[in-house]
Amino acid sequence: MKVIVALAVLIPMVSGCSKLTPENYAKLKVGMPYSEVTTILGGPTSCSDMIGLKSCRWGNDKRHVEVRFAGDAVLLYSAQNVQ
Repeated sequence: MKVIVALAVLIPMVSGCSKLTPENYAKLKVGMPYSEVTTILGGPTSCSDMIGLKSCRWGNDKRHVEVRFAGDAVLLYSAQNVQ
């Protein structure tokens, strides 16, 4: 019985713990600091910097959230296949 309970707790943690949800995407706001975005979405998959502008992606090519920052604040954001 303990094994079944442990699996019932662990399986959702491993397979369904993605923070790329419509609910989390709806929490993003222009002007929000980078630290708050990472609190909501977790660490980004990748980021690139160019002269004070930072572009980060959470997810992969088929399903992702992209956020662009000016300094430390969200400038704009978009999502693809976040359901």
